[in-house]
Amino acid sequence: MAIVLDQADGNATCRSVSAADCFRLEHCCLEALRYEILAWPKPGLVSPVDSGSHRDMHMGTFFASIAALQGSFAELARAAASAPSFGVLQAIGRQAERKMLYATGGVNTHRGAIFNLGLLAAAAALRSSDRALAALTCGTVVARTWGSEILAARPRMPASHGEHVFRQYAAGGARTEAAAGFPTVYGIGLPTLRRLLQAGHDREAALIGTLLALMEHLPDTNVLWRGGESGLDLVRSSAAAFNRAGGVDAAGWQARLQALHRVFVARNLSPGGSADLVAATWATHRIETLHAQAG
Repeated sequence: MAIVLDQADGNATCRSVSAADCFRLEHCCLEALRYEILAWPKPGLVSPVDSGSHRDMHMGTFFASIAALQGSFAELARAAASAPSFGVLQAIGRQAERKMLYATGGVNTHRGAIFNLGLLAAAAALRSSDRALAALTCGTVVARTWGSEILAARPRMPASHGEHVFRQYAAGGARTEAAAGFPTVYGIGLPTLRRLLQAGHDREAALIGTLLALMEHLPDTNVLWRGGESGLDLVRSSAAAFNRAGGVDAAGWQARLQALHRVFVARNLSPGGSADLVAATWATHRIETLHAQAG
């Protein structure tokens, strides 16, 4: 990623992030959202084939949302280069949410993705502006810079499905994941994605394999909201069985996931939290690869 030395303050460790860098980060985020919605089969989730367990949205709703979010991730990156408080980023994120809701007629397609990807883009920009952070992952930058603020902001947030689930099941959800530096993304999602890509799988199969790995391990608050603990047990055990049987390396994996899709739709289950982390995993893969190439 090309970074311009900041000559104004004379500090060799401080750099400014160019507009091109910000839009490059945004491209990683928007690309991740497009690739996630286009992938199939994804049990219970919206795809080009159908709306899964969702009656209020379809693929077109997602693309309208993605179009409305153009510019938002670049804005977050620009703001983050000066190490702002989490509140500054939160205000930009809420504006992005308003754009999303206007474009979708009030349907929440990407609130979790805005939160996750926005923080990752912000961390990448901050890391690029400070040589002292150059050796850290974006997740570590998020945890060190904004982690405590992210957790402290929870009581002030408006009521949501995630907050209801947090109170009922003490499941941390997106805020706990982000505040801890995205351990599920870096510990499960990214290794799985890269292993599958290196094994020769195309992008779609690699993303599906990553989704199933995340579904097996993630205490998905969206599933808890829709199906309670029994629904989460079904999602995690089904994903574990698929992965033990060879996952996307095994012949006929698409048919098995289509059958599982029908089961999830019948139970009104949608692993939306895992889908958000699939997008976060792809964006992280692209951002960290660009960072490594820049040296």
